[in-house]
Amino acid sequence: MSSQSSRPQISIVMPVYNAGSYLAECLQSIIDQDHERWQLVAVDDQSTDDSRAILKQFAASDHRITVLHGTRKGIIPSLQLAYSHTTGDYITRMDADDIMERHKLSSLLAVLENSDADVAVGKVQYFSTGKELADGYTRYATWLNSLIDANNHFDHVYKECVVPSPCWLMSRSTLDEIGAFQSDRYPEDYDLVFRMYAADLVVRGVENVLHLWRDHDSRASRCDENYTDQAFLPLKLHYFAVLEPVSDCDVLLWGAGSAGKAVAKLLNQRGLKYRWVTDNEKKIGKHIYDVQIESDSVLTDIRNHLIITAIRTPSFLVDNASLLYQLTRSNKIYHFY
Repeated sequence: MSSQSSRPQISIVMPVYNAGSYLAECLQSIIDQDHERWQLVAVDDQSTDDSRAILKQFAASDHRITVLHGTRKGIIPSLQLAYSHTTGDYITRMDADDIMERHKLSSLLAVLENSDADVAVGKVQYFSTGKELADGYTRYATWLNSLIDANNHFDHVYKECVVPSPCWLMSRSTLDEIGAFQSDRYPEDYDLVFRMYAADLVVRGVENVLHLWRDHDSRASRCDENYTDQAFLPLKLHYFAVLEPVSDCDVLLWGAGSAGKAVAKLLNQRGLKYRWVTDNEKKIGKHIYDVQIESDSVLTDIRNHLIITAIRTPSFLVDNASLLYQLTRSNKIYHFY
């Protein structure tokens, strides 16, 4: 370890809740990093399994591991507590059921040291333990990795969280500038990304897979209500209302299915006026939530609008590629799905 004594220290914050089945493998992947100057601050979030015992066992044999007991339940309080005990020059986050590739920390650090990046991100790969991997997770990982290839993360920030929560690296000063983990909004990883976007941070990616994301029945994204669509939509609308110039041009909502209706409700709650279009002939001309639904044929004449697409059909972007290209020439488009 002495050969790396001049290298920057990377602090890793990691909430842990009932991850005993996977925790040892996760911790070993951190210990095996080729960048050896790291600090792990793990917070046991009141686990009822053997997670705390496993953490203590690893901490006893590696002084770089600090174990804390969370007194306030939840991922956000755990992140806040962990961060308050970090000392590193750079900060990243880890999930207790996942695995770091051996070169993860060094690869992310190299991006920050050798480019104009404020945030370094790596590609991810989902894997499953004892069950078939959910198709949605595979598609999400493929999409995330495509953003690295295209280097256009924030073009899609309203569609989905564009930075994988356990595969980014920032300097401490940059993280502090955008509020670190102090926000109390869930989903907390998506909220952090919106703050990156608001601060106009530069995101650069690593072309290799650096993080292995484990899918299992008890993962938070499957079980925690803070990570459902019902939680994501209010967050998107909050930042849309705060960050986008809604007072300078008109808003148009495209899509009158369940997703469009959910967005419309939130637009109404925010007091935002909007036009609403669809290709569903049964809905055209009707009023939903006191807004008359128009035909999407009007899109060819739309100018100077903020357009929100809220259509869950997977092929929507491909099927409408030509129209969307034309619309972007005189409108701003935000894909909410």
